[in-house]
Amino acid sequence: MSKINIRGVDHYYEFINNFSDQSSKPVLVFIHGWLLSHNFWKPLIDKLQDTYPCLAYDLKGFGESKLSSTTSENNSSLTPFSLQDYSQDLQELLEELKIDKAWLIGHSLGGSVALWGADTSTEIIEGVICVNAGGGIYLQEEFNRFRQAGENLVKFRPSWLLNVPFLDLIFARMMVKNPLTKEWGKQRLKDFLGADEQAAIGSLLESTTEEQVHYLPQIVSRLSQPVYFIAGKQDFVMESKYVRHLASFHNLFCDNQKNVYEIDNCGHFAMLEQTVQVYNHILEVVQEYQECKLIVEENATMDT
Repeated sequence: MSKINIRGVDHYYEFINNFSDQSSKPVLVFIHGWLLSHNFWKPLIDKLQDTYPCLAYDLKGFGESKLSSTTSENNSSLTPFSLQDYSQDLQELLEELKIDKAWLIGHSLGGSVALWGADTSTEIIEGVICVNAGGGIYLQEEFNRFRQAGENLVKFRPSWLLNVPFLDLIFARMMVKNPLTKEWGKQRLKDFLGADEQAAIGSLLESTTEEQVHYLPQIVSRLSQPVYFIAGKQDFVMESKYVRHLASFHNLFCDNQKNVYEIDNCGHFAMLEQTVQVYNHILEVVQEYQECKLIVEENATMDT
């Protein structure tokens, strides 16, 4: 992996580009979810890297992107762990890596970051694919319980949990329709224990306020880029009805075009539980857009 300093924090990333500098292919940028890391995109990237350049990175405070003592000082103008702040980190990362065409693919919290990123970097971002991500409906009592439970979970994470027998198997069964492998359970446990407390609690609380929840539909409604959603039919963390609700604000949905893909036998980790189906949906969406874009460019050339 490589690292790059973005606003005082070393961000770790993996950029796989098997194409020439003159390639017209967009970069697929993968954004992980809460208490996770870039590692969860690896099975998908293994399938996509021969078709498109792929970039995966660890969000500030998660994975290997550890916080420094100056993080808050360097982010004085924004809430350090808000969706807006993470989207600004993303924008600077793309600029530093000289990426001028990209699709954002975000899981769960990463989906919200992707939507913000597309709104912030309209000239760079060609489209968004949200995986197990939705929302836009604020249920006060449910959100209060969720926020309190998440905060308590983060505050009690002694390092010795890593050595508790069978805990990795428990993590392999959480939030999924069918158990993940033991290796993925270990990775989830590792990322859970390794996440910075300030970032984990901050990103949770900032992204689930009533204001932020209601603001996501506004972003989706004004995005001119295509936005697609992949949902797990058995996802009880982000239920399909909430995914469809957020998707309904985009013009693709309003024009009766399919922008929601529901996958059966799938919980909250679609990219691991149903890797092939997610791969096929991403390939279909991006390739269709590239073909349409090429036709428009050719017609414009003929007109001139």
